[in-house]
Amino acid sequence: MSCISDAPESSDVKLYGLIGEKLGHSFSPAIHSIIMQKLGIKGCYHLFEVERDSLSRALDGLKHLNIKGVNVTIPYKVEVMEYLDEVSREAKGIGAVNTICFREKKAYGFNTDYYGFGMMLDKMNVDLHHKKAVILGAGGAANSVVRYLKDNGIKEIALVSRNKDSAKCRFKDLGIYGYEEAGLLRSFDMIINCTPCGMHPDIDVCPVPPDIIGNFSYAIDLIYNPSETLFLKYAREKGLTAANGLYMLAGQAVKSQELWNDIDIPGSTADEIYAQSVELRVKNSRF
Repeated sequence: MSCISDAPESSDVKLYGLIGEKLGHSFSPAIHSIIMQKLGIKGCYHLFEVERDSLSRALDGLKHLNIKGVNVTIPYKVEVMEYLDEVSREAKGIGAVNTICFREKKAYGFNTDYYGFGMMLDKMNVDLHHKKAVILGAGGAANSVVRYLKDNGIKEIALVSRNKDSAKCRFKDLGIYGYEEAGLLRSFDMIINCTPCGMHPDIDVCPVPPDIIGNFSYAIDLIYNPSETLFLKYAREKGLTAANGLYMLAGQAVKSQELWNDIDIPGSTADEIYAQSVELRVKNSRF
């Protein structure tokens, strides 16, 4: 839990949080504390670890508590949608929710990963026009990335999944490949890891071999813990332009706070929050 408040206990401290399955090393409380401090919001950000068979009950309980909203992470971004009262248009199009607002004991779902991913590409100065991307994974995070790439001029997308049949049902207009076929995708510009492969604590694994990573010019890993996954280590050794998911996390967190508090946050704020986040991670090796 992370709190930013200099007010007495009886005051109106706003409550937020994150729901997921394993959250022990989440950076979200720290990054939301940075945002709340910068914006003067008095609030607390909790971690809610939820077992798979308890998701419905957990959402129902959160609706009746004094909580402004929560973020949603692996593995519930898709599954959580069926338990919400309403889902925004962009989240429906993506097929995944990562942000929930609680209003009058009802739960409203949104997707801010879409915006955070776009902010990260802008930070990397990536022009999507005439480019082709390979996406690793077919879960909720991949949905957001695919939608953003399509909406912003990508030429072609190929998706690599362990379950090709399931992926074909969800991504009908994309080329779907198994991991054993990833080496065939040699004419693409960027490779984007949307899987949890390499995430703490399993940091000694990589979704694809280094020789495959070397076929691209850009490598993006949505994982931010550790800051350099094995996937990104291989990418940098091969000379690729590479980035982890921390800037995307900062961007989506800013958008979440906008939704929870019904405010507009200047675009420059995300850069400031990201810079503070990097500094905090350097000081605190736990994240």
